[in-house]
Amino acid sequence: MMCEEQTLSLNRNEKAAVVDGVSAQAARSQTLALAEYRGLTVAHLDKLRRQARDNGVYLHVLKNTLARRAVAGTPFEVASDAMVGPLIYGFSEDAVAAAKVVSDFAKGNDKLVVKGGAYAGKLLDANGIKALASIPSREVLIAQVAGLLKSPIQRMAGVIAAVAEQKGGAEAPAEAPAA
Repeated sequence: MMCEEQTLSLNRNEKAAVVDGVSAQAARSQTLALAEYRGLTVAHLDKLRRQARDNGVYLHVLKNTLARRAVAGTPFEVASDAMVGPLIYGFSEDAVAAAKVVSDFAKGNDKLVVKGGAYAGKLLDANGIKALASIPSREVLIAQVAGLLKSPIQRMAGVIAAVAEQKGGAEAPAEAPAA
């Protein structure tokens, strides 16, 4: 995904392009995570961006007025009032990826402060984002469901094998003396 930072001095066309780009990303996303990045070094921001890119999160630093325009008319509009201060915006198509990237990075760096976000048209506070981040990823959930589906089949195969062994074990001595 794309990770970039916009300068504060954009002309009208550049602002419109930023708003359009963020709006397009918001339309494809399920989750928005907001975090204050005041005091982060460039190296820390680069590390955060790299983690975001690796997890399919669209990470963006931009003016809050542009962000409010970009999310107008989307399920993320509920977070407009929370868009105050120097914020980094994380959008993700995966329901938990943006929350997980921001929350995990904030655990290791006290300069990044989770402020909130939105999911499914509902405003989330910092604790809501952290709770969302604690949910396993889609791939892990799919693996868990596959394991649950496989478990009864394995148990049934074990029961059938045990019954076959009992029948085979009970008949084998009876057949052995007759032979």
